[in-house]
Amino acid sequence: MTGAVLLAAFALGLIGWFTARARARLLYTGRESMHSMPVYHGWHVALWIVLPALLVWGLWSAISPHFVDGVVLGSPAAAHIPSDPVQRAAILSEARGIAADPAFIGFYDQSPTIAAPMRAAQARFGLIGTVLMVLAALAGGGYAWTRVRGGFPARTRVERVVMLALLAASLLAILTTLGIVGSLVFEAGLFFRDVSPIAFLTGLHWAPANAVGDDLNANFGAVPLFWGTIFIGAIIAMIVAIPLGLMSAVYLTQYADARARKVLKPVLEILAGIPTVVYGYFAALTVAPFIRDLAASLGAQNPSTESALAAGLVMGVMIIPFVSSMADDAIAAVPRAMADGSLAMGATKSETIKKVLLPAALPGIVAGVMLAVSRAIGETMIVVMAAGAAARLSLNPLESMTTVTYQIVQLLTGDQEFNSPKTLSAFALGLVLFVVTLILNIIALRVVKRFREAYE
Repeated sequence: MTGAVLLAAFALGLIGWFTARARARLLYTGRESMHSMPVYHGWHVALWIVLPALLVWGLWSAISPHFVDGVVLGSPAAAHIPSDPVQRAAILSEARGIAADPAFIGFYDQSPTIAAPMRAAQARFGLIGTVLMVLAALAGGGYAWTRVRGGFPARTRVERVVMLALLAASLLAILTTLGIVGSLVFEAGLFFRDVSPIAFLTGLHWAPANAVGDDLNANFGAVPLFWGTIFIGAIIAMIVAIPLGLMSAVYLTQYADARARKVLKPVLEILAGIPTVVYGYFAALTVAPFIRDLAASLGAQNPSTESALAAGLVMGVMIIPFVSSMADDAIAAVPRAMADGSLAMGATKSETIKKVLLPAALPGIVAGVMLAVSRAIGETMIVVMAAGAAARLSLNPLESMTTVTYQIVQLLTGDQEFNSPKTLSAFALGLVLFVVTLILNIIALRVVKRFREAYE
């Protein structure tokens, strides 16, 4: 029903837009005779119709469930509902589910008996809300209709509303970020109340399932997780992504003709559009078995199917378009006159690329690499499906390893007690990961700011 009501509100707004614009056109005889063009009068009336309607419907949607519950509880069918508030709330929730979907099966026997009164009350109060919404739309539209005249600053009012909407969108993004940071800090604070931060950041043993009693500090050492994240995301993946991404950018900008670039550039960027879960399946079903068989054929003893090398290789392939795109933009931003001057001095094309273009584009390339590292260490699906769950400190890429993101997934999925140190450790890991990626992004921005040169 909500969708139909919203559609009706926007339909009324569309009608108001056309009628107000038509009326303003009758008054419009030139720019000197009216403050705003007819289209702005149309938008002004449409906004005064839609916004009050949405406001009234939102408020009614927030308060009407209390009225519905009161009517249902006062009906004869609700005479046998227990007085316990928790059970009563559960029964009412199941009755709402049955009222919305008759195939819904509830746990309590009283739920089906009050489903019919619930459905009738919802329909009645929904109708009341619709009437209130229409009245608000008509009242707002009527007020705006009286303002359709030559001297009214409709454009100023509409632009002010648009500015407020843009400001609200910006504030929403900022508040969301602050909320995420606040929740991480709060939950991590609860964890560090029981576990020493020094033991967490420097300990070498990670076994949260065994952490009970006085053994908390001994079982929450996160160094193996940090090492696995760095080894897979910042070392193996970057060994693959940086050379291939940089070389592909050099080829596309300096050697490929227009026809080849038109084909190869979209093909390369297709890699960026593949979902990470597909990369994870590819790593788990194709790359990891191939690496295991190859290691066995070279004499390795019992190589693991899950390995850091498999996850890092596929992660590097996933990051190639990111590095390539950033390097491509950085190289393309170097003025053509610099390359032409180098060639005019007798340098070859390869020498010009190595000694002129790449040094000039280095800030952008370094910033892209830093952002790619932060993207890699935050990757989840590939390491979940191909890296393994063993928290170990090892330089052997053929062994299984775990990462911070893998442990966060394990600790927060399934039936968990959210007040236990085991579950709260996921928020501590998330806070560390957030701080690390933030530092990498700041470094990237500082590199660009410090080494950027202005070319005439």
